[in-house]
Amino acid sequence: MQGIGAIILAAGQGKRMKSEIPKVLHRAAGAPLLRHVLEAVEKAGIGEIVVVVGQGAEMVREALGDNKYTFAFQEKQLGTGDAVLKALPFLAEECREVLVLCGDTPLLRAETLEKLAVSLRDGSSSAAVLTSVFEDPRGYGRIIKTGDNIVEAIVEESDATVEEKRIQEINTGAYAFTKEALEAAIRRLQPDNKQGEYYLTDCIRLLRDDGRTVTAVTAPAAETAGINTRRQLAEAERLLRERECLRLMDEGVTIHDPAATYIDKGVQVGRDTVIYPFTFLEGKTVIGKGCAIGPGTRICSAVVGDGVSVQYSVVIESSVGDRCNIGPYAYLRPGNALADEVKIGDFVELKKTSVGQGSKIPHLSYVGDSDVGARVNVGAGTITCNYDGVHKHKTIIQDGVFVGSNTNLVAPVSVGKDAVIGAGSTITKDVPAASLAVERAKQVAVLDWREKKRNKREHEE
Repeated sequence: MQGIGAIILAAGQGKRMKSEIPKVLHRAAGAPLLRHVLEAVEKAGIGEIVVVVGQGAEMVREALGDNKYTFAFQEKQLGTGDAVLKALPFLAEECREVLVLCGDTPLLRAETLEKLAVSLRDGSSSAAVLTSVFEDPRGYGRIIKTGDNIVEAIVEESDATVEEKRIQEINTGAYAFTKEALEAAIRRLQPDNKQGEYYLTDCIRLLRDDGRTVTAVTAPAAETAGINTRRQLAEAERLLRERECLRLMDEGVTIHDPAATYIDKGVQVGRDTVIYPFTFLEGKTVIGKGCAIGPGTRICSAVVGDGVSVQYSVVIESSVGDRCNIGPYAYLRPGNALADEVKIGDFVELKKTSVGQGSKIPHLSYVGDSDVGARVNVGAGTITCNYDGVHKHKTIIQDGVFVGSNTNLVAPVSVGKDAVIGAGSTITKDVPAASLAVERAKQVAVLDWREKKRNKREHEE
C-alpha cells in the first residue's frame, strides 16, 4: 500500500503480566506478540514501520533481530499520545496516512488492517477507529458515536460515567489517521485525566471539535483483543494455534484433534500427512507429504521428508529424509542429518550425527558427533564415547558395518566398511574394513560355586 506508514506502540511494561520481560515479547504460537503484529502490517503491504520502544527497549530491538524497522524511544511513560508524538518525525514525507497499532494485539489480520486503511481513501474521513463489540468490555475505552457510525469520542474506563461503562462497543487501540489530521490534533493534547497522561484517544475528540469526520470500522472481538494478563495470553495462544490447524486442514492435512495439537504460526506440512494428538510443531518446521506425526511428539525447527513416521519422540533442528521411522521415545538433538529409510528406534539419542540410507539404530543407544554410513546396524546398548571431559571427538562408522549390542566406541575412532564388532566390546582403536573386532575380558566359570559358598558360610558360623 503506497503512501501509508504504521506506528506500533511497544513501549509499555505490562505490569499485570508480572514479568521482567516486556509485555510485547511474551510469546504466542511460537513468536513474540509484537512479531505477530508486525507480520500482519507487512502482509497488508505496509513497509514504512516505526516501533515505539521504552521499557526493555534493547530486549525488543534484539528480539526483532533485523534492521528493517525504525525505532522511536519513549523515555517516560506519558501515554499513547506522547508515544505517537515521538514516532511521527521518523515517518517518511511520502506517508499520507498513518496506522497506529498496539504491539500486544497478535490476533489482528492483515485483511482487517487493509480495511482500516482503505476507509480513509475516499477523503470523507480524517480518522477511523477499529472497534469491536465485547460481551464484557471492562478495561477498554468505550466508543461514543452517533447513529450514522460517526465516532464522537472515546472515553477511557477510568474516566467513564456509569452510563458510558454500559456501552459494549470498545476501542481496540488501532486507528487510521490522515497524517495531516494526526499532526494537527496530537500537538494539542493535554494530560487532563486521572492518569496524567497524553491520551491518543483525545485526538478523536479534538478532530470532532474541528468539524472533521471520524468513522468506526468494526472487527470481530476474537481478532482485536489485547494481551494484558497471562490468562489473555493463553487465550490468544489458543486462537492462533486454532488458526494454524484450520489453515493446514484446508491445505490437505489431517489433524485428528485440533484442540490437542499445537502448531506454531508458519509451520509447513505437506498433503496427506496425519497429525495425531499431543503433537507440537514449532519454529521453522517443515513436514513433507504422507507422514504420520505423533502422538506425543515435539518437532522444533526441523525438516522432515515424505512418508516419515515419528511417534512419542523429540526432533530438534535436524533434517530427516524420506520414509524414515523414528520412535517411540527417540530424542534427536540439534545437528542431525538422516538420509532416506533410516530407523531410529526407542530410547535412542542422537546429537550432531549423520546417518546414511537404510541404516538402523533400533534401541537403547547414544550416538553423538558421528558419521554413520549406509546399511549400518547398531545393536542395543551401543554408545559413542565422544567426550573426554575437555573436548568432543568424532566417530566414523562406514557403510555396511554391524555393531554388536552393548558396544562402547571410544572416540576418536573409525570403523571400516563392512566390519563387524562383537557384542560387549569397548573399541578404542580403528577397526579395518571387513574385519571382526572383539574386545572382551576372558570369561571364567568357577564350578560348584554355590556349594563352595554354602560350605564357607557354614564353616564361619
